[in-house]
Amino acid sequence: MNRLRVTSGPVLALVAGWLATRALMLGLLVLGSAHVLGGGSVSREVWRLYFHWYGVLSQGTFPTHDTLWQYPPGAGLVLLAPGLLPWLSYFEAFVLLTLVADAAVTVALAVAGRRTGRSLRGAALWAGGLPLLLHMPLARYDVQVTALGVAALLALGRSPRTAGVFGALGAVVKVWPALVLLGVSRGRATRSAWSWATAAACASLAVLALLFANPFAFLREQGGRGVQLESLGGTALNLARHAGWSGTVRYQYGSMELVGPHVHTVATASLALTAAAFALLVVWRLRARHFSPATPYDAALAAVLLFTVTSRVISPQYLIWLLGLAAVCLTSRHTRQRPVAVLILLATGMSTLVFPVSYGAVIDGTWPGCLLILARNALLLAAAVLSFVRLWQSTRTPAKVPASRALPEPGRVPDRALTGS
Repeated sequence: MNRLRVTSGPVLALVAGWLATRALMLGLLVLGSAHVLGGGSVSREVWRLYFHWYGVLSQGTFPTHDTLWQYPPGAGLVLLAPGLLPWLSYFEAFVLLTLVADAAVTVALAVAGRRTGRSLRGAALWAGGLPLLLHMPLARYDVQVTALGVAALLALGRSPRTAGVFGALGAVVKVWPALVLLGVSRGRATRSAWSWATAAACASLAVLALLFANPFAFLREQGGRGVQLESLGGTALNLARHAGWSGTVRYQYGSMELVGPHVHTVATASLALTAAAFALLVVWRLRARHFSPATPYDAALAAVLLFTVTSRVISPQYLIWLLGLAAVCLTSRHTRQRPVAVLILLATGMSTLVFPVSYGAVIDGTWPGCLLILARNALLLAAAVLSFVRLWQSTRTPAKVPASRALPEPGRVPDRALTGS
């Protein structure tokens, strides 16, 4: 009974905090027409763009020759889902389903955090960190994608097969969840997770190809993207405007991109850095020797951070992914990513200052706008470097865990599987 009282207090506080913050986010969504909140541009993506795509998808085809459609075919199912609630408008149904996904992530993190040797810090990070993005998470489908990534990671300890399926479904919706399987412990767990992920991805893509026309039309538009204003390369070019660079900002491919001299070179450099990041992760995987229960979580966060900072695009909703992965890391007392989670929280708050609060200054390339985006990206870059360094160190030399914390986590893969024997 005493233990129940001890553990129920934090859970009740978590529930109260989630309800209060989500009510605030909904209130901001209603007041979204205020200039400081983006003048309605945050929610416009749902009631104008998503709803338009819903109409196209309802006809049994994916958007073609639409430069804004750059998502894998699984995204179509997410955008069609509000149609399951016909008594609500499309916008209302989309927001409701996003809140359900948000609640599911919170519950999953809380359940994982209450297990022996685990922590509720992850659930607290998600519940308290997401509102730092104001109402924007409710008007994007990245919460649903993050829910699949979180589910994959939390399922790893108990069922690598289930983790593989969740990871594959997430990748079919928005590629990055494929990275959550990077840190699966060697041996049978890796073979099981990766083989089931491959099978699930192939099966879901085959079904979508049978049900819809042009499921891979997104590849053409994704390949045509340039350098977004908020990326690391875009930050450098934006600063170069103060040194006489003659480029400008233009809305294309669904975001504000820079056009002008040397943009193609910067875009190519970004792709090269992404390839280098992938190579670095492969090297880590081959040389890793010691896998703790938190290694899959830490590896997923490091991988997504590296791919984020080297991307040609760093949209504000990318912080939703990072918050979810950092939250999973904090459910484990073995994680080495606690300082990284702090940097991600700081970057999340700074990202809100960039968009929507001061986005006009960022587009105009004023010094305050340039310094804001520079600070946000510096935090993300520092988080990516620190995350990978701590991941590398933790898997090259086993961490010394105090006896009081050396408790087995439920579902931990046996040591023989961890060493690949």
